[in-house]
Amino acid sequence: MTETPSRMLRLLSLLQNSRDWPGRKLAERLGVSPRTLRRDVERLRDLGYPVQAIPGVGGGYRLEAGASLPPLLLDDDEAVAIAVGLRTAAGGSVADIEDTSIRALAKLEQVLPKRLRSRVNALQMYTVPMFTVTPTVSPEHLASVAQACRDQQRLRFTYRKRDGETSSRLVEPYRLVHVNRKWYVLSWDMGRQDWRTFRVDRMESLLLTGVRFQQRELPAEDAAAYVAQSITSSLAGYRALVTLHAPVEVVAERIRPRDGILTAVDHRTCRLRSAADSLEWLALTIGMFGVEFEVHEPPELIHYIQELSERLARAASPGADRSLAAPPTRDAPVSGPAAG
Repeated sequence: MTETPSRMLRLLSLLQNSRDWPGRKLAERLGVSPRTLRRDVERLRDLGYPVQAIPGVGGGYRLEAGASLPPLLLDDDEAVAIAVGLRTAAGGSVADIEDTSIRALAKLEQVLPKRLRSRVNALQMYTVPMFTVTPTVSPEHLASVAQACRDQQRLRFTYRKRDGETSSRLVEPYRLVHVNRKWYVLSWDMGRQDWRTFRVDRMESLLLTGVRFQQRELPAEDAAAYVAQSITSSLAGYRALVTLHAPVEVVAERIRPRDGILTAVDHRTCRLRSAADSLEWLALTIGMFGVEFEVHEPPELIHYIQELSERLARAASPGADRSLAAPPTRDAPVSGPAAG
């Protein structure tokens, strides 16, 4: 009798790990006859597991999604990964998820074997999250945006800007991105006819229109990097447009997401849009690519680089006369890239 429950657990584990199982192959893995397999499948159905028969030659079985959540069979690494994920979610930016995560974690830890409980406890005791006050978004709100992205369905909403001004938007949502404990959705704005990044906690009166769209090509390889740069640009004091005299593939290997957005001009040059709080940081960023470049805007950056080049030339000339050198222009304090 003890063999039957053990075999059913093995059967459940196999069904959870693969979408479809041919009946003959499943019986071979369990070491039973097709008749015994059918009885075990019926027992799982009686316990509430929605095991569906697959028609066809030889037949097969599939574990479907059900109306309730039956127990899952997890290996050691999966159990630890879920525990870590629940601990992380407990301090997340989704509204009311803290208590839900803690309840789920308590249920999981109650059934964890001792060897795994010690690993999870070590992660709890010796990792320290850095909590900051951030706006939260409801799970339903986030799920609606994610559904619109998945189904390629146009989304209508009212957007509240930082200064409180509101506007009506109709967008084609592309991806949800989590940056600095805030949720953003990268979308094609139908009214502006351009890509825009929206903070999900500032989106109100969401409406999935039911109108499908053909996904457009993103002007960047990485949605997360595009959003990070968009956030930086919106907060930065200076925005630069620069032509780099090198193939886009060469510069792409040296650029960081926060440095800007690259687009190819031809097989020998590319264009960079970058932003920062200071002219010094912009000049440093562009100069570190190690290629010839031409600054188109802003004028302040062109002037600053001219001053900087003269200062560097004097530094490389021991006999240069520095008595007539003008002090450097300080349009903004030296700083790093703007925080998102």
